[in-house]
Amino acid sequence: MVELEIRTSQREQALDVTEQVREAIARSGVKEGICFLYSPHTTCAVTVNEAYDPAVKADFVRHLHELVPQERAFQHAEGNSDAHIKAMLVGPSVQVPVSQGSLRLGRWQGVFMCEFDGPRDRQLWIEVR
Repeated sequence: MVELEIRTSQREQALDVTEQVREAIARSGVKEGICFLYSPHTTCAVTVNEAYDPAVKADFVRHLHELVPQERAFQHAEGNSDAHIKAMLVGPSVQVPVSQGSLRLGRWQGVFMCEFDGPRDRQLWIEVR
């Protein structure tokens, strides 16, 4: 297993980590299989979506913020209930095929670490089999 160390810089953001994942696959030596990506954080998530147009990730972050605003009366006392909910909606993991030793994504796709309670030091766990 590879543990990527990622430093986020904003409270809410989607970071393209596709190249770091590709490097982890290359180091694994696996030619055919599955790349499992997991965020071990309750206010952070991982997803696959369009990486070509940066407006897509900006829209994603903005609309999640509108859907679950931070300024609500939540019972959770730490002030980050919205971040927990956003992480639950996006999810902590994804699986992507590996073919010919490479991450098998669609033409415009990338892998994103989604921060909802930053900035923080985060990890993304990668298992390739």
